Amino acid sequence: MSEEKKEVKGVSRRTFISGTVAGLVVGAAAAYGATQLAVPKPPPAPAKEPIKGKYISLTVNGKPTTLWVDARWTLANTLRNQLGLRGTTKGCDYGECGCCNVIVDGRAVPSCMVLAIDADGKTVETIEGLAKGGKLSPLQEAMVKHRAFQCGFCAPGFIMTAKALLDKKPRPTEDEIREALSGNICRCTGYHRIVESILIATGQKPPLERISSGAIP
Repeated sequence: MSEEKKEVKGVSRRTFISGTVAGLVVGAAAAYGATQLAVPKPPPAPAKEPIKGKYISLTVNGKPTTLWVDARWTLANTLRNQLGLRGTTKGCDYGECGCCNVIVDGRAVPSCMVLAIDADGKTVETIEGLAKGGKLSPLQEAMVKHRAFQCGFCAPGFIMTAKALLDKKPRPTEDEIREALSGNICRCTGYHRIVESILIATGQKPPLERISSGAIP
C-alpha cells in the first residue's frame, strides 16, 4: 500500500513540475509575441533627393569667388571651364599623373579627384596666381632658366606641388623634394633638372652655368 502511494505521489510531482515549466514557456512566448505585436514598426525613411548642385564660395588665387557648380563637376573642370584658369592641365583624369595639381588650403592635391562642391569655403591656388605684376615667381624663373621641362604640359602640376612644399619648408633637402614630387609624372625628360631647379630657387645650389648659358640645347 505504501509503495503504491509513493508511486502515485512521484508521478504527481513530475506531472506538476512538467506542467509548470510548459506553462512558463508558453506564457513567455505569448508575452513576447504580444510585445512584438504591440510595438509598431517605424515607417521607412523617405528617400533623399540627390543634390543637383549649389552655389559655393571659395578664394581662388587670393580673389573671393562665388559660383554655381553642378554636383558632378570636378575642381579641375570648374577651374578650367567656369573660371577660365586653363593653366591647370588635365592628364590622366584619375589622380595618378599630378598634371592638374593645385594647392587647396595649403596642400597640393590632384584637382581631378576633388569635387568642386567640396571646395566650398576653401582657398585654392593655381599656376596663374604665382606671377605678380607680370613677373614670374623665383620658382618659375628657375624652372624656365634651367630648362626643367620640354613640352611643359606637366609643368603646372610640378610647380604647384613644389610650391606647396616650399611654403612649408623653404629649404628642403633633395630627398624631400623627390618625395614631394613622387606623385608627378613627366613623360618628356628625367626629373634631374626639375629637382635641381628647385634647389637653385631655394639658394641651395649654384646656377647651372652650362644650361643657362645655352651650351646645352
